[in-house]
Amino acid sequence: MSEEWKKENRLLEESDEKRQHKPRSQEDETDEWDYLEEREELTEERILEMLEARQYKELKEELENNMYPVDLADILEEFDQKQLVLVFRLLAKEEAAETFTYMNSDMREVLINALTDSELEEVMEEMYLDDTVDVLEEMPANVVDRLLMATDEETRVQINQLLQYPEDSAGSVMNVDYIALRREMTVAEAILKIRQVGLNRETIYTCYVTEKRKLIGQVDVKELLTTSESKTIEEIMDTNMLYGHTTDDQEVVAGIIRKYGLIALPIVDHENCMVGIVTVDDAMLVLQEEATEDISIMAGVSPSEESYFGTTVVEHVKSRLPWLLFLMLSATITQMIMNSYESALAVMPQLAGFVPMLTGTGGNCGSQSSTLVIRGLAVGEIEFSDLLKVIWKEVRIAVSISVILAVVNGVRIVLMGQGDAMMAFTIGVTMACTVIIAKVVGCTLPLIAKKVGLDPAIMATPLISTLVDISTISVYFAIVSYVFQL
Repeated sequence: MSEEWKKENRLLEESDEKRQHKPRSQEDETDEWDYLEEREELTEERILEMLEARQYKELKEELENNMYPVDLADILEEFDQKQLVLVFRLLAKEEAAETFTYMNSDMREVLINALTDSELEEVMEEMYLDDTVDVLEEMPANVVDRLLMATDEETRVQINQLLQYPEDSAGSVMNVDYIALRREMTVAEAILKIRQVGLNRETIYTCYVTEKRKLIGQVDVKELLTTSESKTIEEIMDTNMLYGHTTDDQEVVAGIIRKYGLIALPIVDHENCMVGIVTVDDAMLVLQEEATEDISIMAGVSPSEESYFGTTVVEHVKSRLPWLLFLMLSATITQMIMNSYESALAVMPQLAGFVPMLTGTGGNCGSQSSTLVIRGLAVGEIEFSDLLKVIWKEVRIAVSISVILAVVNGVRIVLMGQGDAMMAFTIGVTMACTVIIAKVVGCTLPLIAKKVGLDPAIMATPLISTLVDISTISVYFAIVSYVFQL
């Protein structure tokens, strides 16, 4: 495979042909996602046909000219081990390394076990360091040992350093491959350095100026290309820059990149020495992972890094069961409250019929508030200092909503003959109290969770609904008992 890759690279250099991706014509009105899906299905079919016909040379050209690595990784998920290894070996080593980074852990493990040491070494050489660390973190110990053996000593030291940073920290996702310039360099010297080392860097669009490893400024390639070559870097560098620390939460760093539209954010250690960068593609991945985690927690499911189909039934059960058990047992409190009002239910059995409607409405109202507040916390729109402002806003919303719901529900009760005007009034008052309580609880708990260091997503639909159910039942029977003297 090594010789094949080298031969392929020589051919590419001689022909000076670059991968072409045919653009869609402006006249094509097909939806973009349908287009991509259709293209992917056809490509998968074609790959299998060409493999079966042993048209390896043609398939190699097809993969190089008409396939993105991320799309190929998705397609290869459907292939068996033999087909996966065969297609992977047809790729040029740069494409193979990029495709490898997009694969799931099972596919990577299959390839690692199938590739020779020299083939594995070439893949590792082409991967950026942060991607290598991500792969190592997902692999079992015996596979990690083999991967580390396929790297040179300098890279191994850097990998071990990155692995020591706390999980979910900026240090754990940063890339140490960046371009560092000196302040006394001329623009011409800087451009020459970019040409010399740029191919081995993840991004060259922003270069960083360091002095004794201290970060003192940055300069964009655009500035270098549009400035006189005789000027020094010190004359054009920007000293007013954003940066993060290795111990910062990765979500915070990703949020900075998103907010300020950065291509990369420099990362410094506790001595303010520059140690790496977090690039925009890594930031997007972090935000996706954090959003997935929040959605999982909000649904009462333990977060998992595996895909839905990549997770076994047993693992799905393990991730869902704890919350379901907790919520089921917590409902015992609701049952105990209702049992304490058995005498009232014996006198007016119709009271039980309104319970599902009241608890359901309360749970929905609480979930609406908690979801909006959790979202506000995630994007930095809401802080704990805004607690009183949030409560006041939600109370006003709750009063408006509760009045409308109470009136509509009261009319419904009378028209459907489920009770008289007094019953409609009682249920309306209970509805108003339920909505206000639910809104206040729903907006308050996520803010409190954030303040005490918990994930605000914990205070989402399942937990809010349970707490609101308890409050609703208590308020409902207290009002009914008072009005009807039960």
